[in-house]
Amino acid sequence: MKKIIRVWDLPIRLFHWLLVACIIGSLVSIHLFDSAVELHAYFGYCILTLLVFRVIWGFVGSRHARFASFVPNRQSILNYLQGKSPRFLGHNPIGALSVFALLFVLCVQGVTGLFVDDEIAFQGPLAKYVPSWLSSFFSEIHEGNQVMIYTLIIIHIAAIWYYKRFKGENLIKPMITGDKEIDPSEEANYLPSDLGHNSKDGVLQRVLALLLFVLVAVAISYFITR
Repeated sequence: MKKIIRVWDLPIRLFHWLLVACIIGSLVSIHLFDSAVELHAYFGYCILTLLVFRVIWGFVGSRHARFASFVPNRQSILNYLQGKSPRFLGHNPIGALSVFALLFVLCVQGVTGLFVDDEIAFQGPLAKYVPSWLSSFFSEIHEGNQVMIYTLIIIHIAAIWYYKRFKGENLIKPMITGDKEIDPSEEANYLPSDLGHNSKDGVLQRVLALLLFVLVAVAISYFITR
């Protein structure tokens, strides 16, 4: 009988799928027509809200949500690449690098978008507070950074396919259910400390996450509308 371990708490799972939906929405809206620029901006505000929440949750969230649980170092990366490291319930060292990279480029995209001013269809809520040359600089970064986002998304999807195809590991299912199923024959490949701890995902944890998200949303709404 397989051992079931709660890896991803509900706040992390909702963050992940809401982020996916908002990224798709922002990409589709910006390529529709000029009148969809405002819609693109609202998707951007939602993404920024999710990112701020994720950063905070990375310090106060459950076991595998915390950055401290998967921040890689040089040795852990080398061990993983050489096949010398144990299997991971959460992010492996390479996956962790991908997560941090994606969070970073999305933060850059969200923040620069606040200062964008194309002088035609859209002006970011903070563009009026900076000189025009700086707004133009942020606009160039905002546009050029799209390539990095596309690249990292493709790598992310490719990694999911690779793990499913060649390692028989479904990375999508745990991000839906929150649970990872461990076959008894594979338990020796994991760290005992991982197998002995479920991520906290109770009512209190979820209420805390909801309150935190609401506070972040209110703060960002105030910040961009004042």
